Amino acid sequence: MAGITTHVLNISTGRPIAGMQIDLYDLKTTPPTLLKSVRSNPDGRTDGPMLTPEQTRVGDFELRFYVGAHFKNENVFSEEIPVRFTVFDAKQHYHVPLLCSPWCFSTYRGS
Repeated sequence: MAGITTHVLNISTGRPIAGMQIDLYDLKTTPPTLLKSVRSNPDGRTDGPMLTPEQTRVGDFELRFYVGAHFKNENVFSEEIPVRFTVFDAKQHYHVPLLCSPWCFSTYRGS
């Protein structure tokens, strides 16, 4: 499987986050081009890939997770979390999840 996928989990509860807005931008252009805007489903995932294998190309991309709107807390550490990454082989799968709470976040390249 190739393409770009993501999911989002609340690290303080260990549960998926439903309804979070997630945008994917192509950083090849200035300003970056919005490629897709979705909301996470009840499993914290998107209903489809952010980019299908046919749409994926080598280059730099950014996922933006809108955590402030989800947590609705005046003490939230970051309203929006940008995760920049490079696709170096368009035939590979790039799964870029976000683990977050109102006060911290982490990401990694999953499988």
